[in-house]
Amino acid sequence: AAVVGYVVWHYSQDLPDHAQLAKYEPPVTTRVHASDGTLLAEYARERRLYLPIQAIPKLLVAAFISAEDKNFYKHGGVDPEGIARALVRGRAAGGRQQGASTITQQVARTFFLSQRFTASRKIKEVLLALEIERRLDKPRILEIYLNSVEWGEGVFGAQAAARRYFRTDAARLDSGQAARLAVMLPAPKRFEKRPYSAYVSSRTATILARMGAVQPP
Repeated sequence: AAVVGYVVWHYSQDLPDHAQLAKYEPPVTTRVHASDGTLLAEYARERRLYLPIQAIPKLLVAAFISAEDKNFYKHGGVDPEGIARALVRGRAAGGRQQGASTITQQVARTFFLSQRFTASRKIKEVLLALEIERRLDKPRILEIYLNSVEWGEGVFGAQAAARRYFRTDAARLDSGQAARLAVMLPAPKRFEKRPYSAYVSSRTATILARMGAVQPP
């Protein structure tokens, strides 16, 4: 307990300022941050199509929760069940790393940390996720997530992705299309080259089967 307490205290001292997420708006520039949240560079105007959570269809929300974080509405930012499941799968896969990040952790990583995996980054990611859940409600976290994810080269957010891959608005997506967009994460730049590959189609069917169990409030 003493060791855990020290680790939490140590890494809490230099966490990035997560309070800014409460007033998040889509950026007009690309920002590059260091692992500690320091702004390194700011360049290139971007055009993002922002949707408030009320305009994001529930079937799209269900698809992403089914694919990325099935316990999203139950956990407080970190999912112990997901971590345990990832550890078991990692051992079965011969020690290869398995993902266990919640949607909230992904928001923390996207906005404040680097994508390079290190133990210190993972600890900060967990601490930030807990703080984000304390400050923001679930719909707001989902809104930020679904408007900031990159779905391919220069494609940011659910609205831009719906138009890019299906030539329609996010509100008009059917369940199959929503599931297919969810499957493209976390490697959209790879899957955008083969959006109808055997893997994507198989995984889409799995997500479709799970979506009925998700009931967004």
